Amino acid sequence: MTVIKRQMMTGACFALLLLILFAAIFFFSFPIQDWSLLWRRQVWQLPFAFIVPILALFAGLIVGLISGFYWRKVLLTVNDTLENAAQGDSPEFTDSCGLEEIKNIMEHIQKQSRQIAQLTRLVQKMTNEKAEIEEKAIQKVVSEERSRLARELHDSVSQQLFAASMLMSAINATRPPSSEEEERQLRLVEETIHQSQLEMRALFLHLRPVQLHGKALKEGMEELLSELRQKVPMKMNWTIEPISLDKGIEDQLFRILQESVSNTLRHAKASSLDVLLIKREKFVIMRITDDGIGFHVGTANPGSYGLRNMKDRAAQIGALLKIVSLPNKGTSLEIKVPVTKGEESQ
Repeated sequence: MTVIKRQMMTGACFALLLLILFAAIFFFSFPIQDWSLLWRRQVWQLPFAFIVPILALFAGLIVGLISGFYWRKVLLTVNDTLENAAQGDSPEFTDSCGLEEIKNIMEHIQKQSRQIAQLTRLVQKMTNEKAEIEEKAIQKVVSEERSRLARELHDSVSQQLFAASMLMSAINATRPPSSEEEERQLRLVEETIHQSQLEMRALFLHLRPVQLHGKALKEGMEELLSELRQKVPMKMNWTIEPISLDKGIEDQLFRILQESVSNTLRHAKASSLDVLLIKREKFVIMRITDDGIGFHVGTANPGSYGLRNMKDRAAQIGALLKIVSLPNKGTSLEIKVPVTKGEESQ
């Protein structure tokens, strides 16, 4: 039941009870000799006994309607303030109702909002420090291991492929003429060895130590998407603004992007992917949208590692993660990160 209906019913009931009480006191103090007059006397072609209750009921409904609209406005104001506080905005209270109780509620909401903002800054600061420590340790191990693998491959497999390529070139250049089929097969072997050398060179490029430290979020996202565009038969579009944030936040956003794109490639069967990264007012918004097969969000597997991982990463930076998906209509994932004062890197 809405507050307007409740207030109208309350007003009508109160008016009728007040009428009954007043009538009882009046008739007790001034007894009527002939009660039939209440039925014989008519107003607007209705007995007087009906007119007074109808007028009282109507007045009660009018008062209840006015009161209901008033309290509906007050409750909507409180609801909007709570929603803004939950979104990370600092609620601004205007004392339009003039009630001390509502003023106290708004002050409590503002206090809780400030505490949430402080906790968000603290969590993001801890995430930044943790990301920096983990990055230094992991990057050192990864860099050393990649260098070791690159050296071993270069000293063994790469040298052997080079020797095999030289031998095949010499064989094809010095052998006597033979059948066309044999010549074609030998050329194919030479081309295969040559292609293997190209693949090995590409592997060396991937094994080189890649330093993520100091790389802007825009640059990292564009490199990832550009590389995927070359390797994956999927139309990819992106709009990425040059936003500079703390290292921990950038790292988590980039990892969420990787996880989301990975899920799209493995499960969505999509033909296009759109990525958006913008900053609007006090929020950084990253949205990843595909046109794949989609799924029912409410019936999604709660143990899904990818979704759980993205939700955990969003929670670590105090962000809101929203997933909208419909079967055969695609999926849209949005991350909304509140940027508190002093958080954005200069």
